[in-house]
Amino acid sequence: MALGLQLRRQVLAGLLLCLCTGRWAEAGKVLVVPMEGSHWLSMREAVRELHARGHQAVVLSPEVNVHIKAEDFFTTKTYAVPYTQDEFVSVMRSHIHVFFQRLHFLTMFWEAMASLKNMSLLFARSCEALLYNKDLIRHLNASSFDVVLTDPFNPCGAVLAKYLSIPTVFFLRSVLCGLDVEGTACPNPFSYVPRLLTRNSDHMTFFQRVKNMLYPLSLKYICWVSFTPYARMASELLRREVSLGEILASGSVWLFRGDFVMDYPRPIMPNMVFIGGINCANRKPLSQREIIENTSSEMELC
Repeated sequence: MALGLQLRRQVLAGLLLCLCTGRWAEAGKVLVVPMEGSHWLSMREAVRELHARGHQAVVLSPEVNVHIKAEDFFTTKTYAVPYTQDEFVSVMRSHIHVFFQRLHFLTMFWEAMASLKNMSLLFARSCEALLYNKDLIRHLNASSFDVVLTDPFNPCGAVLAKYLSIPTVFFLRSVLCGLDVEGTACPNPFSYVPRLLTRNSDHMTFFQRVKNMLYPLSLKYICWVSFTPYARMASELLRREVSLGEILASGSVWLFRGDFVMDYPRPIMPNMVFIGGINCANRKPLSQREIIENTSSEMELC
């Protein structure tokens, strides 16, 4: 089996404990700012292991969510958001549906961008409700957390950590618009590192490399829509002009939920750690009914 797929939760927790601030040698307080959806399902396993090792985790979550529910190995702190459960579920479902359609590349690209825009605006509203909640921010500031564990796919946790001056550990698959590359100051050559959704491999023809180079230009608008609100909120809170790249550059450790078995090789920096396999921490065999249903769905798509 590939090494990445054999990585256990204990290894992930050990990375968190060893690579962060010195006070983590004893029981520490971890503020967890998760991303909704499957992002949280992976992060939850890290939080579970931190609790088993004696650390106190507080999970900060909007009142409206799908997967982030109270459990006995962390404390939940919620905040109100300006949208309903039905609105949130509708946006999430439409976003997921796009990636399961068999569409032409350009059609899928534009539908994905439209869906991503709607989802990004919703998350930005949630972040604004958090960052401008004075009572909650005052409480978090007084709680003396040792570290923030967050997924920078939604940069709200990174902005919050910067505002509270708390060291940050990023737990992620990737960040749109190359912000993970900018935040880690990592080389990212167009010649052999394929861009998301291009369907290129790391062995490209000349025209595929041209496509790989031009592709990020088509994302400029959605990047502006998705991330400008966070840069604006960070600048207002810090009372100086600040970019999102600067916010992410303050991350102490980047834990990437991937490895070079599933992903193509690319340059890395010393604070980038690959933890492929954590997504499969909780796995169970499909029932006979689920196997039949999945097979039927695949046959319908063919």
